[in-house]
Amino acid sequence: MLELITALVTFVLQTNPAPAIPPTAAAALAVGLAAFGAGYAERGIGAAAVGAIAEDDDMFGRGLILTVLPETLVILALVVIFVV
Repeated sequence: MLELITALVTFVLQTNPAPAIPPTAAAALAVGLAAFGAGYAERGIGAAAVGAIAEDDDMFGRGLILTVLPETLVILALVVIFVV
């Protein structure tokens, strides 16, 4: 399977040496998909956190941390874009 993938990638690179997507568009796509994934993860976490806080006010800190945690994906994506 690895040989097939390697052969396909080699064939594509030999027939089209120029990248089809400009680097800025690829960077925007990477950060956008990271933000979409983080938002999708926060949807379920936020609903569960609000339900937990409604039952017990002491859960606010945990709910806040767990809700903000997926946003680190977007921050890391931005760091990677600026480093590369």
